Amino acid sequence: MRIAILAIVIVILLGIFGPAALYTVDETQVAVITRFGKIQDIHTSPGLKVKTPFVDTVNSFDKRILRIDTPSRTLNDIEKQNLVIDSYTRYRIKPNDEDVRKFFEKLRTLEGAANRVGSIVTSKLKQEIAKMTRQEIIGGKIQETPEGVTIVTATNTRQEILDRVLTLANQEVGASGEDFGVEILDVRIKRAEFPLDTLPNIFARMRAERERISRETRAEGQEQRDTIEAAANRERTVILANAERQANLTRGVGEARAIEIFADALEQDPDFFAFQRSLEAYKKFLATNTTVILSTESDLFQFLQDPKGFQASP
Repeated sequence: MRIAILAIVIVILLGIFGPAALYTVDETQVAVITRFGKIQDIHTSPGLKVKTPFVDTVNSFDKRILRIDTPSRTLNDIEKQNLVIDSYTRYRIKPNDEDVRKFFEKLRTLEGAANRVGSIVTSKLKQEIAKMTRQEIIGGKIQETPEGVTIVTATNTRQEILDRVLTLANQEVGASGEDFGVEILDVRIKRAEFPLDTLPNIFARMRAERERISRETRAEGQEQRDTIEAAANRERTVILANAERQANLTRGVGEARAIEIFADALEQDPDFFAFQRSLEAYKKFLATNTTVILSTESDLFQFLQDPKGFQASP
């Protein structure tokens, strides 16, 4: 009877004190046991653990890679132009007892770690952004092709900025007297753009730049057009001059030949030649409505009065 009662008492005590005295540490966690705020024990390996019931408190932290999403901030580049930078940071608690102790003593919670580490990364990022140009921050370089087309090529400048930020931030979180027991693994920029209130000015500059390019293109086109037209006009003038010269030469040869033929005809029959020339004159002036008053003694009427061309003897 006593054994049964004792067994029941033990079961009751285990039911009451067991859950308060036993706890588990997951393989993804580290645990810090505190008593009235003071660290009593640290566990970095998983398993079933024992603590003083109702007195000790278990503080568990994720030891996997954690992410801090930093709120968007407006930062200035080297040209004092505002850029909205949205970034995030990945870090982890170092998996050893001493670093876990430093983390708990100086940061206490994951929220505290996010605030402190995030502010350090933002400070270093602001420091590096202020040294770089907008193109370097974005990670692009404006180039012009041999054809005159403007293109943007990717560069490694953004990654270089982030690498420097990562190094500087790790130096600060691990500095003597400021060691938080964490390691920053990566810093990334999700976006880098101008503030919304500056977009109208940006678009205005973009339009002005496009208009400048269009004016230059039109000017180049007009220059080429003038060059082509000048060359064409020069070639046309040369062709017309050569044609005119050839025409004059041909005309001169023809006229010389005509004169020669007329001269031969005149020598063969001067009277017939005079008759032929008079008929041509009659055809020209008699075909018009012009009134011509001539003396009957005019040589023009010699063939009308006498077909032979000889006036009658008095």
